[in-house]
Parts: sequence; C-alpha cells; structure tokens
Amino acid sequence: MSPSAPEGPTRRSRRGFAGARPVMDDVARRAGVSKQTVSRVLNDHPAVRPETREAVREAMRALGYRPSRSARSLASGRTRMLGVISFDAARYGPAAVLAAIDTAAQKAGYLVSSIALDTADRDTVVEAVDRLSAEGADGVIAIAPQRWVGRALADTALTAPLVVLDDTPAVVGDSGSGARKATGHLLSLGHRTVHHIAGPAGWTSADLRLAAWRGALEEAGAEVPEPLVGDWSADAGYELGRRLARRAGTTAVFVSNDQMALGVLHALHEAGRPVPGEISVVGYDDIPEAAHFLPPLTTVRTDFAELGTRSLRLLLDRIDGAGTPPSGAPVPAELVVRRSSGPPPVR
Repeated sequence: MSPSAPEGPTRRSRRGFAGARPVMDDVARRAGVSKQTVSRVLNDHPAVRPETREAVREAMRALGYRPSRSARSLASGRTRMLGVISFDAARYGPAAVLAAIDTAAQKAGYLVSSIALDTADRDTVVEAVDRLSAEGADGVIAIAPQRWVGRALADTALTAPLVVLDDTPAVVGDSGSGARKATGHLLSLGHRTVHHIAGPAGWTSADLRLAAWRGALEEAGAEVPEPLVGDWSADAGYELGRRLARRAGTTAVFVSNDQMALGVLHALHEAGRPVPGEISVVGYDDIPEAAHFLPPLTTVRTDFAELGTRSLRLLLDRIDGAGTPPSGAPVPAELVVRRSSGPPPVR
C-alpha cells in the first residue's frame, strides 16, 4: 500500500459523514480556484476578479460553508476582536454608546470584548489595557468621561489603534451647544435667570455644560446663580432639588442629566412647587423614560447611537491604516420641548 493510501478513505469518510462541516479546501475545489483565492475573498481583498469572487461565494452557498473566526484571523493577521473600556456603564449614555458599538462591530465582522470599570484610577485603566492586549484586540475604544483617562490610555503600552470618546471632535457630543439651547430656551420663556445642577467636576460633559450655561447667562446679562453639583444620580438630584425648592425666587433650573432631573421633579413635587407652574425644569440626554416623567421632561437629546457608530468607524479606519485625520463636527444636540418648561409665574 502506498504511503498516500490512508488519506483517500479518510477524506472520503469525512465528506461522507452526515453533518461534516465543509472546509476551505472544499470551497476551492468546487470553485476551481486556489485556497489562497478563497482566503482573499473571505477577507475582501481587492485583487480578486468579480467573476472569481462570485464563483467562490456561490461555492460557499452550495456547500453551506461558514468560515471559522480562527481561519479568518490566520488569513488576515487579525483577531477580528475589538476591545471597549467603559466607565460608569450603568448610566444610559455609556450603555447606549456601548450597544451601538457592539451592533456596528457585528455588522463589520468583529466581536467586542468590553470591560466596565467602576473606578477610573490609573492602575485600573492600565490593568484593563493589559487584559485587552493579552486577548489580542485589533483596536480599543474607550468611553472615557474624563479627559485624563484618555491621556492615561495614550501613555500605556497599548500598541493597537485607540479611539477615545469625548477626546476627538468627530466622536463627541456637542455638550456646549446643548447646554446653551437649554438655557436659552428657559430665558426665552421669560425667566430672569436659570439655576443649574451640574455633574461631577472633572467630567468632560459636566464641565462643558457648566461653562456653556454660565456663558449663556452672561451673554444675556442675567444673574449667574451659584451652581449646585451632583453625581449624575436621581438621589443627588432629589437632595439638590430640595435645596432649590427653598431658594426664594427660583423659577427655572437646567439639570446636567435626566436622572438628576427626575430627582429634582420628585423634590419639587414634595415641596409643593408645581412644575412648570412655579419652577421649570430642563434635563439633558433624553433617556427613554424622559417622555413619561410627570410632567414629561423638556431635555436635550444626544444621539448616542451615532456616537457609537462614529467611534467604531474611526477605529476601523485606524486599524486599516488610514492616515487621514477624522473629519466631521461633533454629534449635534437637539432640544426636545415637553411640558416641564413654561413661562415664569406671574407675581
């Protein structure tokens, strides 16, 4: 018996076995091309003629061939896995961005390995980067709420391409414009000034909204009240709302996110300060529940899905070696007027 004799029966038995999964060799044989050509089609290589590409795809369909991720990784030199580092992932904004990244990544043929961090200290950030590097991530997206986090990531040993949300104009929500729209809306209703409940100091979006609120009041020649600072939670909004309810002359408040605004509405209701009859309230983010608050909340809408999609697109461009800088303006903010805002009470 020749040395090659056992190979024939083994190959026949594999293909004849019910449920046996076709492999790349089977596709190449049926399409009449080389295994390398099949690999090129799988990885969308441009150096394949259209008729050859269609013949390979037809062979895949006929055989029911599904390429394994490991095979594609070997062919392309990539793992087809992306890393995402998120902070405060329980909040609506970061969670919505992460969901959009995951959806867009799947459409592009990538898996996502996400790490949600409760704290943003440097050691924790470095540990997350090391883990994603060990997993062989082709690139990393950081949903970073504070600018120093982006700088810390840039200083790590990460060699894969990196995109940091809120650190690149094309992948940042226009918090400044949104806060100006919220403040201007309340002033246009006739309020003499607008109070503000800000997010935590050092958070990019909170700082931008605080500065834009102050700037809008100064430009209008309105008094600038001392802002109150919360931690993004409804509990914080409730406690600060109780303080606002006791401030004489308060008729309008712009709150830096909808969760805190919910707490404010609760506190004002308990204090017998009707909204918007005595105090108007405007939030930020337009979370899905905002339209169902009592009263429905006027707020600023951020397109978190667009943020996630843009960040994924930018990362894939960097993975592919695109040297052009990212283009595009910040994701615009839209004022959504509902029943929580109205004219000031007649005194």
